[in-house]
Amino acid sequence: MSALFSLQTVGMRYDGVPVLREVSLEFPAGQMVAVVGPNGAGKSTLLSIMAGLREGYEGQCRYRGRQVREWPRRAFARDVSFVPQSVRLEFPFSAEQVVLMGRTPYSDGLFESPEDHSAVEEALRLTDAREFRRRDFRRLSGGEKQRVVLASAIAQKPRVMLLDEPTTFLDLEHQVTIYRLLRELSGRGLLVVAATHDLNLASAYSDRIVALRTGRVVADAPPTVVFVPGLIREVFSVDTRIIPGDDGRPRIVYGD
Repeated sequence: MSALFSLQTVGMRYDGVPVLREVSLEFPAGQMVAVVGPNGAGKSTLLSIMAGLREGYEGQCRYRGRQVREWPRRAFARDVSFVPQSVRLEFPFSAEQVVLMGRTPYSDGLFESPEDHSAVEEALRLTDAREFRRRDFRRLSGGEKQRVVLASAIAQKPRVMLLDEPTTFLDLEHQVTIYRLLRELSGRGLLVVAATHDLNLASAYSDRIVALRTGRVVADAPPTVVFVPGLIREVFSVDTRIIPGDDGRPRIVYGD
């Protein structure tokens, strides 16, 4: 299976301090990949390089065989969407207008097309955000904002979704809903790569786990291989017990 994204010995330094070290990974279509690791492991930096938001990195980061930095921005934006941990807007856009911004790579004029409105409506429905579509984005709660930003990425109709802690501000119901949605999207052929601290959600919904520590890839394998007590202790420095679920996926219990 050919990879959409291919990274070869990617490294990144901030003020001379390495935050990613010789990362080599491939990401084919139709996978849901969780990137896990403690704070400072390099998860956000990895995603931002893949999203074309970081310059000055070492090594090669290619999308569909072409260096990310060489892609025309509009063409790249049609294919790859990025959901950051948080978004701050200074102007009084409604939630629906923010979702509509996801259609910007397709815009050819001042007016939205029927396809734009259809994509926005579907994205609002999928993220359960229709009820506050008319509200000022700045006045929404953290969880509501996160659902709107995710809806904007879905409205983009990408081939790849890169998400940095997509459920940080969400209540439990919407955490599960969003991960189910991401899993469904990957089943439709999208590549979904999400950085997360929630190991149980990652285990329940991901095909593959990439574990980082101090900027290096410690593991890259299915949840049943990565989520074992010894490896979790190596990456996170915590003790755990593993309880196999009815689906065979590991459930992680923290503590002795």
